[in-house]
Amino acid sequence: MAVRASDKMVDVLAKWGVDNIYGLPGDSVDTTIDALYRAQDKITFTHVLHEEVAALSAAAHAKLTGKLGVCLSIGGPGAIHLLNGLYDAKMDHVPVLAILGQVQSKLLNTDFFQEVDTHVLFDDVAVYNKIIMDPQSLPRIMDEAIRTAISKKGVAVLTIPDDIPDHMIKDNFTPNVDNFQMENYKVDDNQIKQALELIKIHSNPIVLAGVGIKHAKKEMKEFIEKYKIPIILTMPAKGLVDDDHPYNLGQLGKLGTKPSFEMMQKADLVIMVGTDYPYAPYLNKKVDAIQIDVNADRLGKRRHVNLAIQADAKEALARLNELGETVSERPYLDEAISKIGQWRSWMHDVYSKKHQGVLPSLMFHNLSQSAPSDTIWSIDVGTSTAFGARFLTAKSSQDYTISAWLGTMGCALPGAIAAKKDFPDRPVYAVAGDGAAAMVMQDFATAVRYNLPMLYVVLNNKLLAFIEYEQQSAGQQNYGISLPEIDFAKVAEACGGIGERITTDEEFSAAIKKYRHPEKPVLLDVAVTDEAPLPGKIMMDEAKGYAKFGFDHLVDKKSLPELPPMKEILRSFL
Repeated sequence: MAVRASDKMVDVLAKWGVDNIYGLPGDSVDTTIDALYRAQDKITFTHVLHEEVAALSAAAHAKLTGKLGVCLSIGGPGAIHLLNGLYDAKMDHVPVLAILGQVQSKLLNTDFFQEVDTHVLFDDVAVYNKIIMDPQSLPRIMDEAIRTAISKKGVAVLTIPDDIPDHMIKDNFTPNVDNFQMENYKVDDNQIKQALELIKIHSNPIVLAGVGIKHAKKEMKEFIEKYKIPIILTMPAKGLVDDDHPYNLGQLGKLGTKPSFEMMQKADLVIMVGTDYPYAPYLNKKVDAIQIDVNADRLGKRRHVNLAIQADAKEALARLNELGETVSERPYLDEAISKIGQWRSWMHDVYSKKHQGVLPSLMFHNLSQSAPSDTIWSIDVGTSTAFGARFLTAKSSQDYTISAWLGTMGCALPGAIAAKKDFPDRPVYAVAGDGAAAMVMQDFATAVRYNLPMLYVVLNNKLLAFIEYEQQSAGQQNYGISLPEIDFAKVAEACGGIGERITTDEEFSAAIKKYRHPEKPVLLDVAVTDEAPLPGKIMMDEAKGYAKFGFDHLVDKKSLPELPPMKEILRSFL
């Protein structure tokens, strides 16, 4: 029996559970689009307005669900636009498939219109990268690409000349869905006993956990409570243990808390679970360490470890909980609880200070307090990341998605689109600065078009505020960071959604109450005051940078720069 290659390709995608593809149509991918038209009962095609949004949405889908995300574009310019979102998927280690169009096979290597060598262009971002030249092989290679993306948690890229999917082929390929299994590493009880012995002989153990515990939240909570161990969560793992859990010290690093830094330095055993945390200088390399990760290439990658356990976090933690003896008290934990309690009191002071306009720290706190317990947070890069880390109290019943490793601006709206597509019954809150929002604003119309009710909060201060403080901490003068004045509320209305301009804390509180469960996409254009996203712990080089900035500002501008309250600076520095 003969079948069109494009239809068989779509059938393979459907059998692997793909039910949605983000993308834009166009000449070099139109035969694939035509096949999707014929398969609308199996796979939805979500037509976004920029290819970068397609790839970022596919990546967010993979982060939120753990399943394969798929995006599609023409070759040439469309394919190039996908790269940013695909690098986000690569660096956050989630499975995404990119289907790229290409000029017809007879026109390859003729310098034809929009002909770009995508096979070379995507080589670095992809764990699997093929160009299809034989129609009969298309279903098999699609199957292989999907398996590779899932098993390696990375990006698979297929470049398909537009004539290839239009050929008739023999319908003799069966996808390997039923035969596919992820590699399962058996937990070694001898290693578990070694880990328990290390925990027993050390008085100051601390856990640093990443997104590898996403499916092991219950086991991790039981582990830290049983053995009385404080925990630090990486930024993308925020909320996997409730932020307000007394043992949770928040994040580590520039976006982290001072207690996490101090207790890491006082630790005598670091237990890393499901994380490839990149900021090695914060890891306290002078003490013993245990690392648990399913990926062997991450074991010992950032620092020497005394015990490396290659295992699934859920299984390893379950065995640790089963085989060990409960710890009744730990003075080190008591100190950690005291410090994080003091820190939370300090943060209360920060968002309670006198101010004009809308204070970002208070805005995030109020948004957090108002959000339903099953909210999905999609947080952008910049001050949104910093204030979200510090003033959003995320719950393990919620989800929290960001562009963690790539740190690309403009990720919040695509993340919210994916979240609402995947979980239509859950509330979705996205937060972005005005710089990030301006990059992807056109796709607010996509949220409206597909009836994806969400709350999108834009911090509007006409400034790249995070870069403002980056420059200052490096001892540089602020330059090139101002933004044009954009009325995002009117843009939202022009797209068919709801837009409101917010200028006071009271207006914001009323708006988030009003739109707690919106019936259509809502954008709150919030006129925020310029509040410094200070590090949890100001390091000496940053202090020197701020001092140099202040002196040079005085010399150049003949005036003192506006600085955060001295109380906040001293608390972070001393």
